Amino acid sequence: MREAVQAIIDANSYMTLATADELGRPWAAPVWFASVDYLELVWVSSPEARHSRNLAVRPELAIVIFDSRQAPGTGEAVYISARGGEVSEPDLDRCLDIYSTISQRQGLAAWNRSDVEPPARLRLYSATADEHFVLTGTDERRPVVLA
Repeated sequence: MREAVQAIIDANSYMTLATADELGRPWAAPVWFASVDYLELVWVSSPEARHSRNLAVRPELAIVIFDSRQAPGTGEAVYISARGGEVSEPDLDRCLDIYSTISQRQGLAAWNRSDVEPPARLRLYSATADEHFVLTGTDERRPVVLA
């Protein structure tokens, strides 16, 4: 199952974040992401986006990564419970390198600090996985240990 989690994450560019505000009201948002170890996922977003505001007050989130082009009943997905938020200064260069490297590998632009620090509109965010589950062909969610 470990290989299935890695293959699904490697094959997809978007993940759906499920966050909640201080009152527990849920919100889901797709974001383009990067990861090199399947445990930490990195993305950029506006700090004014609803999911970013939610993470600022409640860092717990859920993530789903899947290929939405698959026929119903045939899909595979990775479910992740995690903690996340805006990347702090001590981790900024490391996380920015992850994001920029994957971006360039996919033929997109390189990213640098000026893209994610004020006065830029976007900030860098990351989530560290607590749990991974894989959706099987029989519609079961099986836990997978990656660490």
